[in-house]
Amino acid sequence: MGTNANLYAILVAGFPQDHAKIAIETPDRRYSWSDIDEMSGRIANLLQALDLPAGARVAVQVEKSPEALMLYLATVRAGLVYLPLNTAYKAGEVEYFLTDAEPSVVVCDSKNQQWISELAAKTDTPHVYTLDADGSGSFAVAAASQDTAFSTVQNQPDDLAAILYTSGTTGRSKGAMLTHSNLSSNAQVLHSYWGWRADDVLLHMLPIFHVHGLFVASHGALLAGAKMIWLPRLSIDQALQYLPQSTVMMGVPTYYVRLLADERFTRDVCKSMRLFISGSAPLLDETFNAFRERTGHTILERYGMSETIMLTSNPYHAADGERRGGTVGKALPGVSVRVVDDEGQALAVGEIGNVQVRGPNVFSGYWRMPEKTREEFTADGWFRTGDVGKFGGEGIPDDFVSIVGRSKDLIISGGFNVYPKEIELVIDALPGVNESAVIGVPHPDFGEAVVAVVVPRDGQTLDADAMLISLKASLANFKVPKHIYFVDHLVRNTMGKVQKNVLRDRYKSV
Repeated sequence: MGTNANLYAILVAGFPQDHAKIAIETPDRRYSWSDIDEMSGRIANLLQALDLPAGARVAVQVEKSPEALMLYLATVRAGLVYLPLNTAYKAGEVEYFLTDAEPSVVVCDSKNQQWISELAAKTDTPHVYTLDADGSGSFAVAAASQDTAFSTVQNQPDDLAAILYTSGTTGRSKGAMLTHSNLSSNAQVLHSYWGWRADDVLLHMLPIFHVHGLFVASHGALLAGAKMIWLPRLSIDQALQYLPQSTVMMGVPTYYVRLLADERFTRDVCKSMRLFISGSAPLLDETFNAFRERTGHTILERYGMSETIMLTSNPYHAADGERRGGTVGKALPGVSVRVVDDEGQALAVGEIGNVQVRGPNVFSGYWRMPEKTREEFTADGWFRTGDVGKFGGEGIPDDFVSIVGRSKDLIISGGFNVYPKEIELVIDALPGVNESAVIGVPHPDFGEAVVAVVVPRDGQTLDADAMLISLKASLANFKVPKHIYFVDHLVRNTMGKVQKNVLRDRYKSV
């Protein structure tokens, strides 16, 4: 029969020999490695007992809990396809996913059971269960009567394991199809590259409906046989309580900004830590530098996507070079990255262009969208990420990648290409500025006008005219914002990414 390519079979090989050890700890519960194997076994048996068609999708919109992680592992273990849904999605959005993905099973929070059951009936979804944050619900009840022993389904590397819907700013959401091999190959590369150890303790505060929390963080700990401290979300009080017991933390930039804002967050709190990782949104240089000064630790920034999991990373081992703020590091082993112009010609180091990638981690395509899939891959097999970036430049090693922005965020003003990130970096360096977002809005003469939305530091009052004078001294005229708007905070999605589509809509006619 050969080696089983099922992701669970690969992860379980990393579990410690002593299955009685604690694998997951929450503020009020503990789960051993045996618990993971037995609970996922019960759930896999339940799913198998439903006599679902081959490749059936299991859609899950529940609050974060260890039981929710077991449900994910069991779905993969049973050879089915896991479909995580953001807990913020409302009925209209969920109806689209149920219609498009045609799942056989939907698991939801009990508070949403009524409207999800109505949608399930409308979309011919046969099975609806509930699972709540405390581990209770009809799904837990149904699984409790099942046997704990389950023989993990034999899968081929290219068999589908998960579908992640991308939150596109234009058009309908696309379901990125990820195979067992996509997920396992990336987990194995990161295991080595980030120096995972069996004695690591991962502080897990990320949501698990997204690549970062569900795949990168969870797979890392599971494959290493390392303990996870499992918290439902970022709580500074809980983070400060558990950091002294942890060795690895993954977060979005907001997590690090909020830690730095608390005077209790000291070097002593981090004394057992070996690695802080940031991703899902750009990390400001100011945060990068302030964190190093406060803690003695240099945050490791990396780059990935729903379609590819992780692509690049700043070095972990000193022998691979130092970590550089404002960059996402080098292509991971086995991954290739190139920067090309609009005609597909490779660009020189320091030149800004379209980022394209290939590797065993790159997805197999978009669910039931063959034409869109063909559009997103080049004739020679590279995936068009939609990101704009460059290699090297200004003292940065030539093999380090910097992401300038999304191609859809590119502003074309008076025929000139304007990259928002370049301007944001200049604005963020001005006195009294906390952060900024640069967008393009419709303009009768230029096609698009450059506009900046700026968050002042607490207690600071900024003068837009004075800022514009300063910007004109360091930026070409076509890059200087036509207007600066001040706000208390930038609107973000659950992963901390600034929602520029919302900002564009808000300021398009101001």
